[in-house]
Amino acid sequence: MSGPKQDSRENKRSIVSSAHLVSERAAETSAFEYGLYIASNAFNRWIVRCMSAAGYPDLSALDVMVLHTVNHRAKDKKLADICFVLNIEDSHTVNYALKKLTRLGLVAGDKRGKEIFYATTRDGQAACATYREVREDCLVSAFSAFGGDKAGELNEQIGEAADLLRALSGLYDQAARSASSL
Repeated sequence: MSGPKQDSRENKRSIVSSAHLVSERAAETSAFEYGLYIASNAFNRWIVRCMSAAGYPDLSALDVMVLHTVNHRAKDKKLADICFVLNIEDSHTVNYALKKLTRLGLVAGDKRGKEIFYATTRDGQAACATYREVREDCLVSAFSAFGGDKAGELNEQIGEAADLLRALSGLYDQAARSASSL
């Protein structure tokens, strides 16, 4: 006879960035947040280097995200729309990125009444297309290293992770609102 069944979480050590934040109720949250720190820094480095390989070495991660957001679905967007989609409170940082992208000829603004609507220029669209090519060559093609079915499984897991991240962003937003009222 074997002893009582142990919870698999008891046998697994979590890697956390701040042991003082580990909660008895949710140790996994600290491990997740540490993973998020690492992943967000890796992702930001990746998009900057990918855009550099696409021919635009002087763009920050935010600049790249704003460019792709403006280019999305070829629909003109206001500053507030871009901030909303990217979940950015400080519109000044996005406005600065838009000015930089405009100076580089990647984005153009069209004033309509009191609002400015932004769209990618042909150069901006070409930059996004070249970025996609670099992304396919350097990142997406690396999925094949997992082998046929495993690459498909990885894509499925990435899709599930994307859904989870969107849901968690809502929880973090609500927690931020709660913390603001303390």
